[in-house]
Amino acid sequence: MTTAEPLGAVRERVLAELRQDIIAGRLRPGDRLVERELAERFTVSRVPVREAIRALVAEGFVLFETPRRTVVRHLTRTDVAELFELREALEVYAAGLAAERAGRDSLAELEELLDAAATATRIPDPERITDINTLFHDRILAMAGNSLLISVMRPVEGRLRWLTRQNDRWPGLLAEHRELYGAIASGDPGRARASALAHVRANHRSTVRRLFGPEAATGERPEAG
Repeated sequence: MTTAEPLGAVRERVLAELRQDIIAGRLRPGDRLVERELAERFTVSRVPVREAIRALVAEGFVLFETPRRTVVRHLTRTDVAELFELREALEVYAAGLAAERAGRDSLAELEELLDAAATATRIPDPERITDINTLFHDRILAMAGNSLLISVMRPVEGRLRWLTRQNDRWPGLLAEHRELYGAIASGDPGRARASALAHVRANHRSTVRRLFGPEAATGERPEAG
């Protein structure tokens, strides 16, 4: 007798796959999410699909254009600016703490991730690079030893991965991560914060350039309204 998969587990499975499809670009801004079609794709009822879509709305990946039309959202310049402002505030601080608190095992884990990123960059494999990039920054947050930092970043982690996937400057990203690793390994909090800030701002400029064109890549926050 086969045990039925719990509804919550089905929802999480559907949610995780749809989220990854958006991050990887298999579902693009403006694409519709149709409950019936997705239920057939995942061989599930519409209930977990509906719940997964609502979760994606809450996470900022999709929006309800009308009560019957749900689409992958287009990231605006304000969306991008706000996410990078959060990264500057939290990741820079975390890098300084990591430099103070990093142990040998944690640094070895970062080295392994850099080696894996180098392999993925040579191919290149953007989806793999994005996954490794997330793990790299997750490890730095863990090294900082501040659980509140992790809890604040967790709700926007998916959107940050989505932003990373907008880049195509993979060798530059790898070089910046190597510099950040070296700064943390040096044990100098000021150097680590400076390296993290330079990395976040370079990533911001390249993301804006890729999404909105070279003329938009000024690094300035767009005016409200």
